[in-house]
Amino acid sequence: MSIQNRRERERAERHQLIIDAARELAEEEGWDAVTTRRLADKVEYSQPVLYSHFKGKDAIVRAVAIQGAGELARQLRKARPEKGRSRLRAAAEAYLKFANTRPALYDAMFVQRVDIPFGTDDIPQELRDAFGELVAAVEPVRGDRDLETLTELFWSTLHGIATLTHGKRLRPAHHEARLEMALGALSLTQQEDGL
Repeated sequence: MSIQNRRERERAERHQLIIDAARELAEEEGWDAVTTRRLADKVEYSQPVLYSHFKGKDAIVRAVAIQGAGELARQLRKARPEKGRSRLRAAAEAYLKFANTRPALYDAMFVQRVDIPFGTDDIPQELRDAFGELVAAVEPVRGDRDLETLTELFWSTLHGIATLTHGKRLRPAHHEARLEMALGALSLTQQEDGL
């Protein structure tokens, strides 16, 4: 292995170490606790080394969010059901489980302010993949409706449920009924003109 290859590998490992440390600290104490100073201490590198990888905390949160979207895409893909089970329900359950089990990661992806160009052609592939899995889940129930708009509605519904559940603003005993109603509403096909 050449010296250049070794340096590139070590740089990539340091880069990932910083991301992992940020995620760990955020899971333990929340994103407000994630500072470049604390991260530098945690990974045992100086702040200038940290800044050689990331311009600041926002860039770190962005990197965490992109990696998280890749993880979400893999979870949604893994949750694709066998025949006879609703793909929409499987995606909804996988999405909500992801949000519930990885709250700081979910927060980085969809709550924290990040400079990711959602809804544009410049969106990172990991986010494209996650949204593509939601599109695939919605496609069987789309009817005559615009697929991407219906998927955005599905995603918005799941995000609302995830965020309000995490904030303890919904009645826990009604989770299944809420999910059933949401999926039922999305599954309706257009039955009247003008709808």
